[in-house]
Amino acid sequence: MVSPTKLKSMDFYRKIPRDLTEASLSGAGLSIGAALIMMLLFGMELSSYLAVNTTTSVVVDKSADGDFLRIHFNISFPALSCEFASVDVSDVLGTNRLNITKTIRKFPIDPHLKTTGPEFHSGHASHQINHGEETKEEIPDGAVPLVSGSFDSFSKHFPLLIVNFNAPWCYWSNRLKPSWEKAASIIYHKYNPETDGRVLLGNVDCTEEAELCKRNHIQGYPSIRIFRKGSDLKEDHGHHDHEAYYGDRDTDSIVKMVDKLVEPIHPETHKLDLDGISNETLKHLIKAPVTGGCRIEGYVRVKKVPGNLMVSAHSGAHSFDSSKMNMSHVVNHLSFGRSFSPRLLTDMKRLLPYIGQSHDKLDEKAFINQHEFGANVTIEHYLQVVKTEVITRRNGQEHSLVEEYEYTAHSSIAQTYYLPVAKFHFELSPMQIMITENPKSFSHFITNLCAIIGGVFTVAGILDSIFHNTIRLVKKVELGKNF
Repeated sequence: MVSPTKLKSMDFYRKIPRDLTEASLSGAGLSIGAALIMMLLFGMELSSYLAVNTTTSVVVDKSADGDFLRIHFNISFPALSCEFASVDVSDVLGTNRLNITKTIRKFPIDPHLKTTGPEFHSGHASHQINHGEETKEEIPDGAVPLVSGSFDSFSKHFPLLIVNFNAPWCYWSNRLKPSWEKAASIIYHKYNPETDGRVLLGNVDCTEEAELCKRNHIQGYPSIRIFRKGSDLKEDHGHHDHEAYYGDRDTDSIVKMVDKLVEPIHPETHKLDLDGISNETLKHLIKAPVTGGCRIEGYVRVKKVPGNLMVSAHSGAHSFDSSKMNMSHVVNHLSFGRSFSPRLLTDMKRLLPYIGQSHDKLDEKAFINQHEFGANVTIEHYLQVVKTEVITRRNGQEHSLVEEYEYTAHSSIAQTYYLPVAKFHFELSPMQIMITENPKSFSHFITNLCAIIGGVFTVAGILDSIFHNTIRLVKKVELGKNF
């Protein structure tokens, strides 16, 4: 058994009796200074321990083959009608998706980008339209030619004014003309405008009556519009509310549509019984856009290869005058990858200095063509996209905190012989930026803390010893002692 005396001999921290020690003002000052320095260094070390240290590297993109990327967007087109606005996607691998609707929403807007109505649903507007058998025989005019003055007069007189807005150069207008004129003749004899007076079919040549067509927001030819006396001719800041017909364009279908619309109108009082309109007829009638603009929002999924996101006027049964198409737009939002929720961004405050600098480069930017560039103007945006990934280490393993796609944008305006479009050409970089968090271990923090305390204490003791011995030496010299 080891005796207490032998144990005491192993004491590294031997004590000096209190009556053999001497306190001094210099020692007290150094002790206070050392304590303050310890506290300062402790605060700095704690701040360094809590701070996020990162390393940035550029590596080859680790995305797997077949991965898809979302493009989120919200774009306002003040001169493109929701009736024909189409979102298309293509890429270098041959993907070509036209008129995407599943993940897209459209809202009519006015020239000031204010929403003017509920979401626009194309419904049957995109179905295959039957034009009847094509014929080259001359068909006598059955519909009444309308100009601006007569249009306003007839629209106030007849409970139903059904108008074919067309253009002589348009292929689809010429396909419709024989069926329309035949149907107009049948309707004329069936519902005589002078004796019955419930309906009238008319024609408007948009090459001659450009202002009338513009007033009714006609952008594609032919467009069949249904104007109802009273309610649907109510004006709101110059906008006419009316319906658009998207059904088949053969003679029988047109006559059947008119019959169904006339049926609920009383032949003498001309009052409309809305309950009398059949659902079969209503499914081919959609409230026509009351303004000429459209806000398109939503997302599309694309392959991670160079490609294009395009917005243009598109229809399988209408023609467009490219010289009058204006693809001016305001990009309210455009980003790649997943959208971050505000809560997630709040939790990631420590990462904000490293991400989020260029993920919405085009947001709130306007690209307006005031016709100073002429007609047939396509607006193109060239986007170079780079993936940024933030990695953290936990329990010796790496975990992905967030993936973000940032991009640079260059825009240009070009004239084209084809239909103008708004094109967003995107190209993903084969490299990605990897930001890795390097958290400090707690043992490293404790080691540095001990080094601070021991180091400051030791240095203060050395300074105190030097200061004390210097004072003793000076005193001895003053007393003239020989040492």
